[in-house]
Amino acid sequence: MMKDFGNWSEIFKSLTMLSQLGLSLIMPLILCLGASWLIIRYTGAGNWVYIPGFILGLGSSAVTAWKMVRMVTGKQEHNKKADDIGFNKHL
Repeated sequence: MMKDFGNWSEIFKSLTMLSQLGLSLIMPLILCLGASWLIIRYTGAGNWVYIPGFILGLGSSAVTAWKMVRMVTGKQEHNKKADDIGFNKHL
């Protein structure tokens, strides 16, 4: 009976990661298009503002998706060098 629970746990974990990836892809695009709409509405700029908003939204969605995929696959790089001296590492 416990093995079935373990299988459900993996299913829910995968479903959660998939929904998080979907939200990570759509939210930057929605926010950039919303900001473009606000700029057009309150400043009277032309509709051309939607084009940079759309491009910036797609770009930020791609970067977010790339970072999430790298995190899930375990290929995330560490920014610290091996020979860096930290607060608790003295020579």
